[in-house]
Amino acid sequence: MSVQSRESAWGLLTEYTKSESLRKHAMAVEACMRAYAQKFAREHRLKEDDAAALEQKYSVTGLLHDFDYEQFPTPEQHPFVGNKILEERGYPEDVRRAILSHADYAGVPRLTHMEKVLFASDELAGLITATALVKPSRSLAEVDAKSIRKKMKDKAFARSVSRDDITNGAADLGVDLDEHIAFCIEAMKKIAGELGLAGVAQSTAQTP
Repeated sequence: MSVQSRESAWGLLTEYTKSESLRKHAMAVEACMRAYAQKFAREHRLKEDDAAALEQKYSVTGLLHDFDYEQFPTPEQHPFVGNKILEERGYPEDVRRAILSHADYAGVPRLTHMEKVLFASDELAGLITATALVKPSRSLAEVDAKSIRKKMKDKAFARSVSRDDITNGAADLGVDLDEHIAFCIEAMKKIAGELGLAGVAQSTAQTP
């Protein structure tokens, strides 16, 4: 079963998620997922059509991983309510399983590369965003792996972000933590403007 379009997934996200910060988090995770799909396709020399399909599936999975969270935030609801909605909307089983697996309490073991990438990217994307927002320019350009590692040690900073999930996610994915952090920062930089993390000066310059 092919996955729905990015446009359709965005429509579903915005239907259930009105918070701008949650929408931006979804886009940040999507960016990390997309970059890892592209890397996987290159390493495995996938054909162009297969690579495009893989990228779309990873992107949509990242975009929708928390789409039900705003309306159904409790562990009893998220991501289970969302899973039912996705099933009703015709999303394939592997996408739904990946989204279930990103919540440890769901009891769904992460087996596939896509499942592992989602878990590894989720909390990290949140910490990267939080770190960029406290920089003088509010820009991803000022964020690097070293600054993220420093913030990981500061338990009072973005305390809702699980440091263990970031560390364990990279380990399970089989990538060096610093390399993983740098990879996701670069992925998010590609959509820095959409994330509101392109810098204060740039944003001001664009204002008519």
